[in-house]
Amino acid sequence: MSKAARKSVLPAKTHGYEFGGPLGAFATSFGLPIVCYLAAFACNDVSGCPVPSALHPRSLTISKLKSEAGWPRNGFFELASWKVTGFVLAYYLFSLILQAALPGIVVQGVQLRSGGRLEYKFNAFSSAITVVSIAAIGTYVYGTEFPLWTFIWDNYVQLVTVNLGIAFSLACFVYCRSFSVKSGNMHKRELAAGGHTGNLLYDWFIGRELNPRIVIPVIGTIDIKAFCELRPGMLGWILLDLAFVVHQYKQYGFVSDSILLITFFQSLYVFDALWMEPAILSTMDITTDGFGFMLAFGDLVWLPFTYSLQARYLAVYPVQLGLSGIIGILAVQAFGYWIFRSSNNEKNRFRTNPKDPRIAHLQYMKTTSGSKLLTSGWWGFSRHPNYLGDWIMAWSYCLPTGIAGYVVKHGSPVAMSQGDMVDGEGLVSGGFVKKQVLQGEARGWGMLVTYFYVLYFAILLIHREMRDEEACKRKYGADWEEYKKKVRWRILPGIY
Repeated sequence: MSKAARKSVLPAKTHGYEFGGPLGAFATSFGLPIVCYLAAFACNDVSGCPVPSALHPRSLTISKLKSEAGWPRNGFFELASWKVTGFVLAYYLFSLILQAALPGIVVQGVQLRSGGRLEYKFNAFSSAITVVSIAAIGTYVYGTEFPLWTFIWDNYVQLVTVNLGIAFSLACFVYCRSFSVKSGNMHKRELAAGGHTGNLLYDWFIGRELNPRIVIPVIGTIDIKAFCELRPGMLGWILLDLAFVVHQYKQYGFVSDSILLITFFQSLYVFDALWMEPAILSTMDITTDGFGFMLAFGDLVWLPFTYSLQARYLAVYPVQLGLSGIIGILAVQAFGYWIFRSSNNEKNRFRTNPKDPRIAHLQYMKTTSGSKLLTSGWWGFSRHPNYLGDWIMAWSYCLPTGIAGYVVKHGSPVAMSQGDMVDGEGLVSGGFVKKQVLQGEARGWGMLVTYFYVLYFAILLIHREMRDEEACKRKYGADWEEYKKKVRWRILPGIY
C-alpha cells in the first residue's frame, strides 16, 4: 500500500497510548491469564479456599502447594487437552450456526468515518434460549449425570486454557489481517483510532482494525467483534454457573438458596444484555475500540471464568441465607438493576426517538457538532449513572457467599452410619468422613476470591469512565467542558 493510500484509511484523529502503553499491554496480556489460573487453583475442592498453605506461608513449599492446589501430575501439559479443545471448538461452531440459521433482526450500525454503515444480524437471545433448552432437556433425561455438566466441572482448568488459546489466536489473526485494509474498500473496513501506534505488542493488544469481519462458507459474514461480545463468553458464563449448581446438588443432595440467587441474578444480567443486543452498537467497544487481545480475552476468558467464581465457590461450600438474607440481597440487586436499566433505556430512547413521551420532557445541551447531550433525568444525575447501577449489582453477586473461606478435610473418623452427612458438609463412608468442608481458620480469607469481582469491577468502571471522558473531550471539545459544568459528577454525586 502506498503512503498516500495508507493515510486515507487511517482515522483523521488519533490519540496516544491507553492502559499504560506497551508496558501495560504486556502486564495485562500475561498477568490477567495468570490471575484466572490462580483463582482456579487457589480456591478448589481439594484442600480449601484459599489453599491452607497460603495461611501459613512459613511452612509453604512448592511440593505442598502443588498437592493442595490440585496441580496436574504431568504439569503444564495437562492444562489443556485435545478432547476439551474439540468440545470448545464445537461449541463455537454451533454458536456460529445458530447465528446464521435462526431468524433475527438486521440493524445498521453507527455512521463510519469512511462513510456508510455496517449491517448486523442480531439473534443472540434466541440462540442462547436454544442452547439452554437443549441443556435443560439433557438434564431432564440424564439428571446430574448429563455429560455437559460433568464435563465442565471435570475440565474447568482445561476450558480456561482452550478459550485463552482461542483469544490469543483471534488477536493474532485480526492483527495480521488488519494490514490488508485498503483505502476505499467495498467492505467498509477501517482502522481503529488508537490501534495503529506502530508498537506491535500494543497494537496487537488494543486492536488495529475497528470491525474485523470474515466470510465463512455456508454460514456467511461474521463480525468477529460483535460475535465475541455477547455470544460464546456471555452464554458460557451462565453454563458455568449451571454446572456449579448441578455439582452442588450432586455432592450434597440439595441446592442452596445462595447459589440459586447468584445464578438467577447473573442469568438476568446476561439475558437482559442478549435481549437488548442492538444496544451494543452505541458502546465504546463497537464504535471506538479495535478488536485485539484486550477484547478477545475479556469476552472469552476473563468474563466467564472470573465472573462465575462465586457460584464455583458455593458449589463446594453451600451457604444458606434464609428469608431475611434473600430479601436483603434481592433489594440490593433490584436497586442496582433499576438504576442500570432505566438509565440505559433513557439514553437509548433519547438517541432513537427524542419525541418519545417518556423522555420528551428531558433537558439537553446541543453541541456544535449537532449532537445532543442530556442534562436532566438520570444523565443529569451524573455523567455515567449506568455504571453506578452496574457496580451496585456486582455486590449482589458476592454477598451470597457471606464471610467466605473453607478448609477441606479428608478421611476424618466419625461414628456414623454409611451414607449420612455431617452438618450437611461431609459425606460418610465406612465410619470415615470422605470429605468434610468446614470454614475453620480459612473463614474470611476466601473473600479475597469471592469479593474480588466487586473490587475489580469498580476499577474497570472507573477506568472505562476515564476513557469515555477522554473520548468525549476529543469529540466535543469546548462543548464537553461546558457540559461538565452542567453535570458535575462522573458516577456518584458527592463522591466521584
